[in-house]
Amino acid sequence: MMNDKELVAFEAAKLAKNGMLIGLGTGSTANYFIEHLAKRQAKEGLKIITVASSTISAIKAQACGLNLVSINQVKQINLYVDGADEITPNLTLLKGRGQDLVMEKLLAQAADQFIVVADKSKLVNFIGEKFIIPIEVMPNAWRIVKSHLEKNGAEGDIRLNTHQDNIAVTASGNYVLDMRFPRNMDDESLNILLNNISGVVEHGVFYKLADKILIADQGIVSSM
Repeated sequence: MMNDKELVAFEAAKLAKNGMLIGLGTGSTANYFIEHLAKRQAKEGLKIITVASSTISAIKAQACGLNLVSINQVKQINLYVDGADEITPNLTLLKGRGQDLVMEKLLAQAADQFIVVADKSKLVNFIGEKFIIPIEVMPNAWRIVKSHLEKNGAEGDIRLNTHQDNIAVTASGNYVLDMRFPRNMDDESLNILLNNISGVVEHGVFYKLADKILIADQGIVSSM
C-alpha cells in the first residue's frame, strides 16, 4: 500500500505523455515521482526525456533508467514535478531548504506546467509559518544582504554545514541566509523585496509559479 507521498507522486506520473521533456524535482516525494515515471516508461514504452534539478535526482533518474539531459541543453520543458516545504492557500510555495534552490526555480519558470506534489502537512496559512526562508546570496555580499534584510524586519543568520564547523555552500557555489520575516509581510511583498536586493542570487519564495498542487491526505489525492 502506498503512503501519501508515494500516492501523490503516482498521480503526478500519470500526467507524463509521449514526447515530453520533464523536469525532475528533488526530495522524498520527487523520488517517488521519478520511480513511477520510470515504471511507466518501462511498462508502456513511454518516450520521454528528463532534466534533473539536482545531482542526487540525476543519479536517481539514471539508476531508474530514465533518459537524462543537462540543463544547458534545455530552453523550455513541458512538465516539472517537485515537492514543497510549505504551500499557502494562494499557491505560493516555500522551497529550497536543500542546496539546489536555483536549479529548482529555473525549471519551475521554464515549465509549461509546474505541478507540486505534497502531503497535507505542507499546507500553511502564510510563507514562513513552519520554516525559515532560504535566500541564496553571492558569497562576497552576504553581510550586506543580511543587513538590508534586517532593516526590513528579518531575523536570522548564514547557514552552516551539517557539522556546524563551516559555512554551507550550495550546488551553485553560493551561501544561504536562513531568515524569518514579520508575519504582516504578505507573499507578494516578500517576493518583491527579495527580488530587488542586489547580491541575492535566488530565494525560496515561489510566487505565482505553481500551476497545480496535488495534495495527498490519508490515501485521497485532491488538487488546488
